[in-house]
Amino acid sequence: MKNESKNTEMVLVGGSAGSLQVILEMIKKIKEKLNFPIILVLHRKAHSSNILQTLLQQFISTEVLEIDDKTDIKKNKIYIVPADYHLLFENKKTMSLDSSEKMNYSRPSIDVTFKSAAEVYGKNLVGILLSGANADGVEGLSYIKKNNGKVWIQDPETAEVDYMPKHAAEEVKYDLLIKPENLADYINQL
Repeated sequence: MKNESKNTEMVLVGGSAGSLQVILEMIKKIKEKLNFPIILVLHRKAHSSNILQTLLQQFISTEVLEIDDKTDIKKNKIYIVPADYHLLFENKKTMSLDSSEKMNYSRPSIDVTFKSAAEVYGKNLVGILLSGANADGVEGLSYIKKNNGKVWIQDPETAEVDYMPKHAAEEVKYDLLIKPENLADYINQL
């Protein structure tokens, strides 16, 4: 895995109900210097505060930022998509926010972000789908795979809410079915 993954330019993590604990455990074990950004696309209430940024920052020295419109993409940062916006990639340098209609009852939609990133990053993208209660992310993972990116799915048996990872594992040809305790190790090997 190491040789094929040295070209990773971005890691996307999508999650919904039950994914926060997995993300907290991942954050605690991520190495200090990453050669790529990690972007968290999480279903949150429309007007939720940015407490998630503060929560995650206390467990890692790598900077955790909530994305603003036209945010520059920099490696070795952890970005959080803000509540009530879709995240799009204009190119490998800039991200933009979009408030168009919800997809899969969600904004941000994991599918929207995964598809946009797949078009820009192709084979240099890793898409990870965690616990959740709807099918958001499944179509996006398929698109990542179609564009030769890597697809990792949380083992549904380890998910607090298994609908999303189970549906993805049944529908998408994945590269890894991961247990939460191993997620950071796999990311650190990229």
